[in-house]
Amino acid sequence: MLEEKEINELKDLCKQTRRNIVKMVNHSKSGHCGGALSAVEILTTLYQKVMNVTPEWKEDRDRFILSKGHASAVLYSVLSQKGFFPAEELMTFRIFGSRLQGHPNTHLPGVEVATGSLGQGLSMGCGMAIGLKLDKKPSHVFVYLGDGELQEGSCWEAFMQAPHRGLNNLTAIIDRNMLQIDGDVEKVKALEPLADKLEAFNWNVIELEDGHDIQAIYSALMESKKSDKPTAIIAHTTKGKGVSFMENNAGWHGKAPNDEELEKALAELA
Repeated sequence: MLEEKEINELKDLCKQTRRNIVKMVNHSKSGHCGGALSAVEILTTLYQKVMNVTPEWKEDRDRFILSKGHASAVLYSVLSQKGFFPAEELMTFRIFGSRLQGHPNTHLPGVEVATGSLGQGLSMGCGMAIGLKLDKKPSHVFVYLGDGELQEGSCWEAFMQAPHRGLNNLTAIIDRNMLQIDGDVEKVKALEPLADKLEAFNWNVIELEDGHDIQAIYSALMESKKSDKPTAIIAHTTKGKGVSFMENNAGWHGKAPNDEELEKALAELA
């Protein structure tokens, strides 16, 4: 369990990351606020309290894959807080020649693989987890997926592969914010009953009713590292979390706030 002081420190980092996200996307005039804002608490808790990872390269590090690579703004903010690169570099987001491109790439310290072609991250995570098993490494692999991304068939091949290979060193975190670029996930192509499907594929399934509850997130992530099966954490989140006019609005999937909207967002995140 996290102490109250630790939770408050993480909440401060989350607020800072939300401010970073809207400023970065505004400055570049392109990017994805909605799905980045929904992932803030999970990535912050993961990097600050759960993963064995430091800016200094080491073989026994845990691995993270942002399969929904378009949410890169949240990853970049979290990596800067962890000391992988200076925070000043955040404002080069999506600028030509920057290391902080619209989708993560390995030119940036802390990024394990280039991502953004949806449906591929979990397969890469399976490959990493298999390699770590073969090398008898204690490291754990975390893969962050969007719920709309699960409409890709390649995800389900990976969901079959992981239990077949006994990959208890693999955790899939599903951002269940219920919205994708075309609208309601369940109307575009329904995933439910999602937990039942994953359990039928022989995964350990943890469902978080509030994917922004830091204590619950921490407990789920720590539990996933102890399971004898691959674990899927279904985190029910709010797209655009923290900015009232972006929350639960599919229109903010890939839209940049103008200067007036930025000021309103920052006032709410003060």
